[in-house]
Amino acid sequence: MPLTNPDTPLRLGVNIDHVATLRNARGGHDPDPVRAARLAQQAGADGITLHLREDRRHIVDADLPAVMSAVTLPINLELAATAEMQRIALAHKPHAVCIVPERREERTTEGGLEVAGDDNRLRDFIAPLREAGSRVSLFIAPDEAQVEAAARVGAQVVELHVGAYCEYCADGNDAARTAELRRLIVAAALAHDLGLEVHAGHGLNFDNVGPIAAIPELVELNIGHFLIGEAVFVGLEAAIREMRRQMNLARM
Repeated sequence: MPLTNPDTPLRLGVNIDHVATLRNARGGHDPDPVRAARLAQQAGADGITLHLREDRRHIVDADLPAVMSAVTLPINLELAATAEMQRIALAHKPHAVCIVPERREERTTEGGLEVAGDDNRLRDFIAPLREAGSRVSLFIAPDEAQVEAAARVGAQVVELHVGAYCEYCADGNDAARTAELRRLIVAAALAHDLGLEVHAGHGLNFDNVGPIAAIPELVELNIGHFLIGEAVFVGLEAAIREMRRQMNLARM
């Protein structure tokens, strides 16, 4: 497969979960995730990501169809590999479904999905989603065994978990950051060679996005928490436009 044209901008998927988190903290209707999705589209986002957790701590069931009907952007629905979540995805048929690990006690998604060793269950989970027309992605660590397993079970996309890289950037641990970045580069190249589309996400911000965006095999970054936090200070449109600028600079 040819590499992505370096002159082609990376796609930016904007995760609006934490707009819903703010709403849920008090109850009621504000702030409205639908409004956030519309603003993201206006600011030039290429897609909207939503994570429907089993405990509904972020978006709730009604948010998914509301957002899907409010914007023309592709919707990327993150979910756990459970029968309930599969039924919801099949009912709404979003453009993409990203399967993520999920534990009730975690604050956010910690680590990647364990695909290797769970081949049969995930293959059976993925097949109906693909038949319904959704592109299926697996959120995995930058580990060669997980990448190879993702290809085996029928995923079309892998999203590489960059959380460790982002933590090393924040801690100023240059040696560990460099090693983790190398892992991401190797995993992206392997995924590309296996015919998988390669995305990345989790913890990206203005300061650390450049080296990730520069990985030539990557075609999409999914960013949420930082953009929603930055929006408190500069507004959501301004935050998205600046992230887009940083991504484009890295590709140049």
